[in-house]
Amino acid sequence: QVQLVESGGGLVQAGGSLRLSCAASGRTFSSYAMGWFRQSPGKGRECVAAIRRSGGSTYYEDSVKGRFTISRDNAKNTVYLQMNSLKPEDTAVYYCAADLDSGTYSYVLPTGPAVYDYWGQGTQVTVSS
Repeated sequence: QVQLVESGGGLVQAGGSLRLSCAASGRTFSSYAMGWFRQSPGKGRECVAAIRRSGGSTYYEDSVKGRFTISRDNAKNTVYLQMNSLKPEDTAVYYCAADLDSGTYSYVLPTGPAVYDYWGQGTQVTVSS
């Protein structure tokens, strides 16, 4: 069982930055790939970034490439999402999620929300124009 708690959301002007954190409970955090998702009203939950258990492989959704950076600190059981050059269309509730990573070459970072086993409660990010 993994419990996830997000923090760092808030209100920021367009062009500003925020850093989201997701703290995980348990001693098996390093066995999980982590994803950051977002959901805005009337839209489905989309994966904006994901990172493998080792941190050696990452995924970014096209609209955030070059602006967002996902990272993790396995010693602190925490995954981060640094968000720069924020735009009003980035406004959403942001969730972190965990999927058991086999650690093998055959594992592919999932981007579909149904694959992830554990979810945080979400943190609101609002970008004003």
